[in-house]
Amino acid sequence: MIRPLFPLGPLLEASALLESMHEPMSGPALQVGDARMLDFLDDVGQRLRAPALARRHPELGPLGVYLRRGHLASELARLNTGDRTLRFPQGLVFHIAPGNADTVFVYSWALSALAGNCNVVRVSDRGGEATEAVLTVLAESLETADAVIARTQRIVSYDHRDEAATSELSAVCDLRVLWGGDRAIDDIRRSPLRPSARDVTFPNRSSFAAICAKAFLSADKPERKRAVDAFHSDAYLFGQAACASPGTIFWIGTAEDVADAQVAFAALLTQTVEVRGPRADAAMAIQKHVATYGLAAEGIADDVRFIGNEIALVQLATPVRLPRRWLGTGTFPHLRLDSLDELLPLLRRQDQTLTYFGFTADEMMSFARQLGGRGIDRIVPMGRALEFSTVWDGYDLLREFTRLVTVG
Repeated sequence: MIRPLFPLGPLLEASALLESMHEPMSGPALQVGDARMLDFLDDVGQRLRAPALARRHPELGPLGVYLRRGHLASELARLNTGDRTLRFPQGLVFHIAPGNADTVFVYSWALSALAGNCNVVRVSDRGGEATEAVLTVLAESLETADAVIARTQRIVSYDHRDEAATSELSAVCDLRVLWGGDRAIDDIRRSPLRPSARDVTFPNRSSFAAICAKAFLSADKPERKRAVDAFHSDAYLFGQAACASPGTIFWIGTAEDVADAQVAFAALLTQTVEVRGPRADAAMAIQKHVATYGLAAEGIADDVRFIGNEIALVQLATPVRLPRRWLGTGTFPHLRLDSLDELLPLLRRQDQTLTYFGFTADEMMSFARQLGGRGIDRIVPMGRALEFSTVWDGYDLLREFTRLVTVG
């Protein structure tokens, strides 16, 4: 059985859920950039930016900023087409949200809704307090929203083992958006789509940070602190489990510079964690010990150092095999390289975000050109790893959520 969370309702079958979305509407159907949806999302964003809520759930503040009317309008402006090309919604979009980053679903759902689609979003039954806060805000905004919102948008929860519900929703959707691990996506894909439909997938990804050791050492104390605070936000906000959370840190520079920079960086990160948290519980501490010493047993690491239970520093061995699995919150493999160019052969197609410090945007543009699309979809300054963009994992989402009709 399916549990409707937005709008809130009684348990029902998938067929009844779909029927409720096809009831006649008094007003016109949603269109791309519909003003009624723009009003609703802007109101949601204003509520998410409320200081009291943002203090309790720091990840909701950036989401609220993203949903500002001005920002969404600027994204819609990129969709302008020629005089004889029309853009329409895809139709029904079925989203399966991730369990490890419980607000990510709001971004992709909001863009799909802004594109005029009907949406069914299945959220994990492991959703935390941030998910509950978002659902509360959505319900509050719905009270003053146009009736078309309640008719066309559904956020639901059901047991992930309920293949019948997934199959029924998959069979009628025009686009399916899948967030999750590779195995979970493979399992969902056992539920076929109709021939005209397709998947947009966000599978397992790995992300990293690159730091110029000389630049870090040359920075004054406030700049160093800002850099480490930015790294802390990137790494710890979702327990280092988000696809864009940095794992391995690549230190670029001479052996002497890198050694000095690592000591300074670790000291500042320790201070930052002491002030901002999070504190690791016993289960997380055990997870990190098992994972990191497992790397040593596999010959991937040749040194492991713990700073309390919150930080684990892992020196990677040669030949280099980058760990791409989650090792526990606050676990950071390190690797020294002479130049960014040495990073090129280490990256794979599954790698997503590279944050950086001490390099110019032009240097990173040159690096991306050399990489040639073989890996890494995003290169952003440190502190912006978790800043969602309409272009994500190589997809321009607003365009994915619409279809074109040409008139000759």
